[in-house]
Amino acid sequence: MTHTNQSGVDQDKRRWAIISLASIPLIMTLGNSMLIPILPLMEKELGITALQSSYIITAYSIVAIILIPIAGFLSDRYGRKVIIVPALIITGIGGLVAGVASWKMDDPFMVILLGRILQGVGSSGAAPIVLPLVGDMFQRDEDASSTMGIIETSNTAGKVLSPILGSLLALVVWFLPFLSIPVFSLISVLLVIFLIKASDDQGEEEEPFTFKKYLQLIKDVFAEHARWLVAVFIIGAILMFILFGFLFYLSSVLEDQYGYTGVWKGLMLAVPLLALAVASYISGKKIKDDLKVMKWITFIGIILAGSAVVLIPLKASPVYLLAIFFVCGTGIGMSLPALDALITKSLEKDVRGIVTSIYSAMRFIGVAAGPPVIAFLMTKEIAWIAGLLAVFALGAGWLAYRNIKP
Repeated sequence: MTHTNQSGVDQDKRRWAIISLASIPLIMTLGNSMLIPILPLMEKELGITALQSSYIITAYSIVAIILIPIAGFLSDRYGRKVIIVPALIITGIGGLVAGVASWKMDDPFMVILLGRILQGVGSSGAAPIVLPLVGDMFQRDEDASSTMGIIETSNTAGKVLSPILGSLLALVVWFLPFLSIPVFSLISVLLVIFLIKASDDQGEEEEPFTFKKYLQLIKDVFAEHARWLVAVFIIGAILMFILFGFLFYLSSVLEDQYGYTGVWKGLMLAVPLLALAVASYISGKKIKDDLKVMKWITFIGIILAGSAVVLIPLKASPVYLLAIFFVCGTGIGMSLPALDALITKSLEKDVRGIVTSIYSAMRFIGVAAGPPVIAFLMTKEIAWIAGLLAVFALGAGWLAYRNIKP
């Protein structure tokens, strides 16, 4: 693998490779998050409940949880790009299945879920493999950490664009967001094929990377790093639970209680999500290769998010809720690049693919659990939602303070 960055040509090639990598989490996020603001509309069009509509998010995530570790093994065995490209194609097929079913069928709900499952299969082999590929591409930890910040910023930028784009597409026809997914996936496939060169990908090993070796590496990594790794995994899951749970709640409340729909609601959701994107970018720039800074940025971000969610019940106002989400998103945005960098900085390259795949699976657990749990709690008092999110944030903060020891 070539690490030469001396010439402007090499720097330009690497810059375009980073853009290509950043497109993957951006497009994966768009394919999932842009559905959240239009779930209330889907409930009306499909005649389903809020809990059933949450399954459209959960089905995607559960499959990804199961398959991400397998995709991590395959990427270590055969190379990152060999897995990413077919995964993006499967993602596009899943969106096409869900979109055509919505268009042509009278009762498409189950087929939509099937399409979302296919998207989850594709997602498991795309976005999670980006992190170890970044680790493969850079020798300097500072460069890798900075790129992680760009990747997380791309991810969060997708969350900012999602409510606006989803609402705009749904104005044309409610199922158009599904049909847009194949288009986005094709764009990312072309970027990866033409901008990620073979020298950027992981080279072949002299000995085949077997599943037995894969399991042994997992065992060895956890034997040495179990305490802080488990903490990072759980924190990642909790932050995604808070983010997607709060986003699901806010989307439903803005439409059902306050009457905000369409692009206007999308713009309202995008403002606090922008805080998340900006915080991710700044955090990625600041952490560099300092493990202590990573720990304390993670801890402060969690406390900020937890302090925000505990205030949810104090006032019933859309502006107030958006302000709370703004603060919460800032805290989560601070923490995510630091968690990514803790893994890439602390572990050897030969195990990063394994560990980041498990970490990504844990994050998807939070994504999968957030919407249905919040949908259930919305039938109760608002204090239940605030209390649960605050308790989870408190637990994440304790884990960061107690178990992450640079």
